[in-house]
Amino acid sequence: MNETLVVIIRGLIGLFTLLIYTRILGKHQISQLTYFDYIIGIVIGSIAATLTTDLDSRTWTQWVGLTTWAVTGFILEWSTLKSRKISKYLEGEPTIVIMNGKIMENNLSRMKYKVDDLLAQLRNKKIFNPSTVEFAILEKNGKLSILKKSQYQNLTPKDMNLPTNYKGLSVELIYDGIVIEQNLKQVNLDHNWLTSQLRKHGINNISEVVLVTLDTSGKLYIDTKSDNNLEVPIDLSDYPGSN
Repeated sequence: MNETLVVIIRGLIGLFTLLIYTRILGKHQISQLTYFDYIIGIVIGSIAATLTTDLDSRTWTQWVGLTTWAVTGFILEWSTLKSRKISKYLEGEPTIVIMNGKIMENNLSRMKYKVDDLLAQLRNKKIFNPSTVEFAILEKNGKLSILKKSQYQNLTPKDMNLPTNYKGLSVELIYDGIVIEQNLKQVNLDHNWLTSQLRKHGINNISEVVLVTLDTSGKLYIDTKSDNNLEVPIDLSDYPGSN
C-alpha cells in the first residue's frame, strides 16, 4: 500500500482514538493541567504521533499501548475522585504562598517555586505589592488564587447599599448568518420580529449578519460582516409573542 495512504489511515485512527479517549477522560484533561494530567497527556500524544508516522511498527501494538495509557489514566482519575490520599499524591494540593501580606518562603522552596514567578503571577492580577494580599494560594493546576485584604478590595454596589438589576446570559438569535430557531422560541420571538428589527437598522439579508444576541436588559447586539456593530434597546411590551 502507498506510504502516504498508510500514514493518512493511521493518522485518522490515532485522531479518532484520541477524541474518544479524551471524551471518556473528561474535560479535566483539557483544563489547566496538574502534574498527573500533564504526564498522561504527553505520553498519549507521543504514542498517537508514533502510531501515525512510525511505519516500521505494527498499528495494532501502538493502538494497544495507546489504549493501555488511556485506560490507566481513567482508572487513576477515578481513584482520585474516590480517595483524597491518592488525589493528594498524584495531583498535589493547594499551597498557601502568601499569608497576611507575608511571602511563605518555606512553602515556595518546598515546591521549587521562585519568588520572581510568584511576583509575576501577582502582577498578572494587577497586584504590585504583596503586602495588600491577605491570602495567596497556589492551586494544584498552577494558578494563583488571591484574597486581598479588606481595605484593598474593590467597592461593590452591595457595600454602598445600591440596588442592582438582574443580569443573566445573552441569548444568541443569529450566528454566522443562520437563525437559531430554538433560542428564538425560548424567548417567545419569531422570524418576523427578528427580520423587522434588522430592517430598522438597514439590514435586509440575514446572511450579512455575523452575530445577533438579546440580553436580559432588552438590548439587541448586532454584528455584521461589514464590521458595523450596534447595541440598541428594544421594547418587547408591544410584541404579543413575548408575553
